[in-house]
Amino acid sequence: MSIAWVFPGQGSQKNGMADPVLSLPGAEERFELASKLLGRDLLSICRGEGSDTSSPSDLNDTRNTQPALFVVESLVVDELRRQGREPDLVAGHSLGELVALYAAGVFDAATGLELMQRRSELMASAGGGAMTAVIGFDRSQLDTLVNSTEGVVIANDNSDAQVVLSGSPEAGSAVSEALTCKRAISLAVSGAFHSPFMEKAADAFASHLDSVAFADARFPVLSNTDPTPSRDAEELKQRLRRQMITGVRWRETMLGMTSAGVDTLVEIGPGNVLSGLAKRAMKGVTTSQLSSAGDLGL
Repeated sequence: MSIAWVFPGQGSQKNGMADPVLSLPGAEERFELASKLLGRDLLSICRGEGSDTSSPSDLNDTRNTQPALFVVESLVVDELRRQGREPDLVAGHSLGELVALYAAGVFDAATGLELMQRRSELMASAGGGAMTAVIGFDRSQLDTLVNSTEGVVIANDNSDAQVVLSGSPEAGSAVSEALTCKRAISLAVSGAFHSPFMEKAADAFASHLDSVAFADARFPVLSNTDPTPSRDAEELKQRLRRQMITGVRWRETMLGMTSAGVDTLVEIGPGNVLSGLAKRAMKGVTTSQLSSAGDLGL
């Protein structure tokens, strides 16, 4: 049996997601660390109780979404470690890649939180765009529309039947309205992530990464920009440097997991989006979701 741990990104957050992990060892301390770093009460924000005087107070603001998901997902990872459980490989969707790197021992929790804080601030400063999930489409029609429409790209190639468009709201709407598809859904994010809109933010984050020490991973990591297994610290850092402006190649990530013999996929974090994608794309895979102390037998 080969096990993969996968970590969801923005769009999976929901009010109340912190409470199910608060009984885990170290939970209060990690939320306090995050709140001190951010200068606002992250736990209250996760509960939908953010103060109007503590801006930003909305969980869907990327400056809160990213550190909040890191805290929740990393706490589950810590408990799995305490139970002596490890995967054969890891992968994360968008910001989930940083949690995957943490799970693989590339950096510690404090470093991960600091990276999330820096990444989210930079991405928020480059906001103004939008993202739209498109489901059930003709790939050739989609490619033609995207290639002929200025200001929009395919940010997340999630599966044969689902992609996420990123760019200006007007360009994204033009493509989704012209495209013959089953559904087009606006995502609860605050910018045009994984697109050229993020170029300045990506350059600043890449410069910041130069000062951060990475260790070799304890087990292989499949990155968004290059979904082939790697443990090498410098290679993983270089991949992360490019991630903010390149698409999330999740469809290829699932193919990579299949090629590696993965037959059990554990989604760590709120929701089950990655599990649903895997069930449709990875024949015979068994999936499970871990997002609470109860899920971990506590």
